[in-house]
Amino acid sequence: MPLHDRITGHFKASAQTVLDAAEALAPAIEAAARLVVHSLAQGNKVLACGNGGSAADAQHFAASMINRFEHERPGLAALALTTDSSTLTAIANDHAFDQVFARQVKALGQPGDILLAISTSGNSPSVLQAVTAAHARGMHVVMLTGRTGGGLAEQMQEGDVFLCVPAESAARIHEVHLLAIHCLCDAVDSVLLGIEE
Repeated sequence: MPLHDRITGHFKASAQTVLDAAEALAPAIEAAARLVVHSLAQGNKVLACGNGGSAADAQHFAASMINRFEHERPGLAALALTTDSSTLTAIANDHAFDQVFARQVKALGQPGDILLAISTSGNSPSVLQAVTAAHARGMHVVMLTGRTGGGLAEQMQEGDVFLCVPAESAARIHEVHLLAIHCLCDAVDSVLLGIEE
């Protein structure tokens, strides 16, 4: 296959995955936005975690909350658990890598806070442990995953929000995750700023 055709094939596959996910994810993104708004209005915060590309997504989400998304507004309380290399390496060295987010959730999470847990497969041990810790702390979880949802799907509790991209390719799932995060940020701003109901 010519390289040009391979590249355009990725664009077409991405566009189709986005279209397939739109109707499936819109209700859950709305539910997640309302959950985040309610939590923030109560003086709580959002903690976000993920590995690799999902770590970048967690950081992008937190930056969009603390700084701004597309509208000027006061900063919103969000923290990516992926950014402190000293904490991450200390936990991984002294305990186990699957505890790098869970120990932070146990230390920083409070009842009413939200954990944004991102894993393309839904099977990342460190993210699964973070969800367990969040539930133990009385936190709700917004799960952003793909494929079948993996272990994250099995950890769902009442009040959690499950966003599962209907795709198998990790690249396509990551692309939709970023769009879903943008939609979530926009929806939170729309509610807080009175742009939409």
